[in-house]
Amino acid sequence: MTGPSYKSIAVNGLWANNSGLVQLLGLCPTLAVTSTVINGLGMGLATTATLVASNTTVSVIRKVVRPEVRIPVFVLVIASIVTAIELVMNAYFHQLYNILGIFIPLIVTNCVIIGRAEAFASKNTPDRAFLDGLMMGIGFTLVLMALGAMREVVGQGTLLANAQLMFGPAAKTWTLHVLHHYRGFLVATLPPGAFLGLGLLIALKNVIDARRERRAARAAVPAVQPANTPA
Repeated sequence: MTGPSYKSIAVNGLWANNSGLVQLLGLCPTLAVTSTVINGLGMGLATTATLVASNTTVSVIRKVVRPEVRIPVFVLVIASIVTAIELVMNAYFHQLYNILGIFIPLIVTNCVIIGRAEAFASKNTPDRAFLDGLMMGIGFTLVLMALGAMREVVGQGTLLANAQLMFGPAAKTWTLHVLHHYRGFLVATLPPGAFLGLGLLIALKNVIDARRERRAARAAVPAVQPANTPA
């Protein structure tokens, strides 16, 4: 039995079924840690690594795990992977780890992770499960970064602030002051700003999808042939 094509998996994860804009899963980290681009990138990469590792592992063991205990086994696999990622972040990205705080271990409870394990990885081959986890993770990361960029620019007037937390001391000069002499809009850095920003991103995606559907509908309508006129 052949599974979905690689192209459909990629499109599904990045756009058509994006976990942040369509499924609306993982809203807790989406709204909580996206005050800057770097925070969003760090959380997104941790989630992507978890998705890739858990999807692949679940796909490999899917035939030896009894259906009655599959969910506890999946959760155990995810928890083990998240613990390893948490230790790595604490060792190599300690300051960023402190900023993200409790949201790193809470990846275990992220519905995106267990949802992909149950809905996709447990029913497909390891290569497709790996690609699904990667694409879903990248799609989720892009949403976090886009929302973080919006909130950072509006709230602080900067972009890539605190890049050294992820890329080292050399990245201290990467901060872009998009709006000079701008004191910031406090609401953008608070929870209401996260809700407003996510709503704008969802609205933008819906507008793009609607336009694509209208173009496809117009292209599908056959051209009207002119009637033959008598000589």
